[in-house]
Amino acid sequence: MKLSKTGMGTTKLNNIDQMYPGQSILLQTGQLVQYGAGLFAYNTIPLLVRRNIEKIIVDTLNKYNCIEVLLPTLQPDTIWKNSGRYEHYVNDGTMLITESNKGTFCLAPTGEEAVLEFAREKLKSYKNLPVTYYQIGEKYRNEIRTRGYLLRGKAFPMLDAYSFDASEEDMAKSYENVRNAFLEIFEKIGLPVIPIVADNGAMGGKKSEEFMLISEQGEDKILYDEKTKIGLNTEILEKENYQEYLKQEYGITDISNFKEIRTMELGHIFQLGTRYSEMMNGKFINQEGKESLYYMGCYGIGVSRTVAALYEQCVINDEKWGPCGFKLPLSVAPYKIQIVPKIEDESKKAFAEELYNKLNENSINTILDDRENITIGAKIKDCKILGTPYLVVIGDKQEGNMIELENNITGEKETLTVEELIKKFIH
Repeated sequence: MKLSKTGMGTTKLNNIDQMYPGQSILLQTGQLVQYGAGLFAYNTIPLLVRRNIEKIIVDTLNKYNCIEVLLPTLQPDTIWKNSGRYEHYVNDGTMLITESNKGTFCLAPTGEEAVLEFAREKLKSYKNLPVTYYQIGEKYRNEIRTRGYLLRGKAFPMLDAYSFDASEEDMAKSYENVRNAFLEIFEKIGLPVIPIVADNGAMGGKKSEEFMLISEQGEDKILYDEKTKIGLNTEILEKENYQEYLKQEYGITDISNFKEIRTMELGHIFQLGTRYSEMMNGKFINQEGKESLYYMGCYGIGVSRTVAALYEQCVINDEKWGPCGFKLPLSVAPYKIQIVPKIEDESKKAFAEELYNKLNENSINTILDDRENITIGAKIKDCKILGTPYLVVIGDKQEGNMIELENNITGEKETLTVEELIKKFIH
């Protein structure tokens, strides 16, 4: 990518939001554009970060034998009325609806109803089970209190998955399968989440866990035992039988060592049982030739929330300037190297162009900062603002075929030939 084609200019960062410095930088530099409360557009870099996160999710869930589908986000109100949740979502103002001469339609805040309509025509026999469907798509919730930019918006991309099983025992196995997939997903992204005991709340069902990131920017408080690495949502303690519930479902008998910490929820998983199958007549023919209800699980990751959490975690805090950019991990950074040439020197400009072409020919995604009338110092600062992991400056110190590669994450520098540089990034 050539920066001159993006319209990006230099931006002096001012009045950074101290609570959410990462997203504040993205907004000030035009990498995010806000259209209204909870409504955002992505410029190319954060969009590609989001897509890389989505790819990690897809590749991992496929590895765990889940099946990708895509359900409509615009849905007829009838499926919501069939489940009995239409009035609840409309009355509390969560669901956005539109009326037409063809009926009333809903913008989906979640996907249980739609996936049951989808599955009922496919999973008619026990021979079709178990199966876990998943999708990544937009969800819409008329949040009264939008908060933290991408962390709580009105429209947001979400991974939602749904397992269908023939028995409660099999449902527990599917739940554990997706749970392990989620832990692997967040590890690959570079976010050290903690699965914590949670209340099923309005979703219903038997058991649930939230995937929490320890963060002062979070709006949740949990109880956490540093020794056992076990956490639980404080809402659990509001249950009348919470001690019995913790012992039976999670083997927790003593919470005296648990301490309160602030966290950010990035994912949530549920064992739903037959609740939605009962409401929407979700049945299959069992081994005895009789009708049985599906046992379901529900699993979600907030994709935009995960993007926001990653940017906040990767903020560079300079002693002099304060928050001034990002150290995006290689696992999600869309471009690995950023080349900053001395544009006014034709030989350096030509060398940078040649290097840029060679790297891209070898599938090493690279940014060339070919903008004119901007100092090298300002361009180096912009490299950090974009979060590119490696920097190559083609200036007066560069000689022959040798270049200096700087790791923006560690600060380490090494001198390499062009061929050595290419080998370093080809795996």
